[in-house]
Amino acid sequence: MHIHVLGAAAGGGFPQWNCNCFNCDGLRKKTIKATKRTQSSICVSGDGINWVLFNTSPDILQQIQDFAPLQPGRAIRDSGIQAIVLIDAQIDHTTGLFMLREGQVKREIYCTDMVYEDLTSGNQILNILGHYCGINRHDVPIDGKTSFTIANVPNLKFTSVALKSAAPPYSPHRNDPKAGDTIGVLIEEISSGKKCWYSPGLGEIEPHLPELMNQADCIMVDGTFWTNTEMIDMGLMTKTARSIGHNPQSGEGGMIEKLNDFGQDKKVRKILIHINNTNPILREDSAERAVLNEHNIEVAYDGMDIIL
Repeated sequence: MHIHVLGAAAGGGFPQWNCNCFNCDGLRKKTIKATKRTQSSICVSGDGINWVLFNTSPDILQQIQDFAPLQPGRAIRDSGIQAIVLIDAQIDHTTGLFMLREGQVKREIYCTDMVYEDLTSGNQILNILGHYCGINRHDVPIDGKTSFTIANVPNLKFTSVALKSAAPPYSPHRNDPKAGDTIGVLIEEISSGKKCWYSPGLGEIEPHLPELMNQADCIMVDGTFWTNTEMIDMGLMTKTARSIGHNPQSGEGGMIEKLNDFGQDKKVRKILIHINNTNPILREDSAERAVLNEHNIEVAYDGMDIIL
């Protein structure tokens, strides 16, 4: 199984266009040791030819250009992307759908009922695509037990599960969370049995998740914030990380502590993705990055390849 990180940053990318925090200002001025990142998305293949795109960031056109297998050039109109799985309905995970409107081939969209509702009501992006390429929408089970496969994507199967998180700000039920607003997915290569757990939005590791996560050879999880009060401390927001659906890395119950529970019986790669521009782990020589290194936790970057 080949997993390619198209984008590793949270919404706004790194540097964020209107941000002059220490990280963003330092990256522009080249006064810190860090690398720019586009907004969060991965693609996965079991044969190196047919790919499943997870989320569609506003940076999707650049991401496709930067990864040749997504444009194999076999015909005058072509793409290596066979289907799109939407983890949630957040702006930074769906806006790129507008950029994929050209052509006569309907987009194969896999999403939950709640995501479909948000993307046809609060944000009508799927309705709009109906006036261009059109879509074929496929339901995604959220019980964590029912696996599904995707047509024209050989050797892969997927098991998704509902996560505790927040719907987008535009959602009609923003303040009334529903099962399926956000999912995590266990991706399995059928021939080898190798598995990857993917959850770029993860408010907490709920009791029903370890059963799935313990199966994984690679765990890719929410790396948005270092502390729960990161945005408050910088004067950028009045809400905590957890209140908007992101478990921070540090502190009691944080992602570092929780990830230590995995990989006790086998070697497991642990990777943080969806990293906010304010997070100090973006600085390669920061004390926070050193802490991650001590715990064998990696920080995703654009162009990162994981082969399982």
